[in-house]
Amino acid sequence: MGLSFFVKAQLPNLELKNLDQEWVSLDELKGEKLTVIDFWATWCKPCVSAIPKLNLLQKEFEPQGVEFIGINTDGPRNQSKVKPFARALNIGYPILFDPDQEAVDELNIAVLPTLLIYNSKGKMVFRHEGFSPGDEVIFKEKLTEILSNK
Repeated sequence: MGLSFFVKAQLPNLELKNLDQEWVSLDELKGEKLTVIDFWATWCKPCVSAIPKLNLLQKEFEPQGVEFIGINTDGPRNQSKVKPFARALNIGYPILFDPDQEAVDELNIAVLPTLLIYNSKGKMVFRHEGFSPGDEVIFKEKLTEILSNK
């Protein structure tokens, strides 16, 4: 009973709305080499601490074929806060809404934030729940390690 027993190890091709309320599929946004998905909410303090670090990692790794996607899990009542929140934090990667917990359920997300890394074949290669200062170093090491194993 490995990780894949509880968690879909394949990146599902879900369609979610972006900040402009347009439907976008994860398939359209995925990276050439790696796709990093961050599940977060505006009320989650560790999520808010993680986002600036993910922004920096995105700038560093995007030229190497790594795409970051933020999936916001705020409910319908809080959705109006997300776009100004994303703007205030200068989030440089696409943000998708998951108000009905479709992606959360599909990927068995129980903790916020949860960061997932998928390879170019759409297979999950890393999962990290929660965020503490310094975790970004783990993320950077993991991205570097996975990219060097290609």
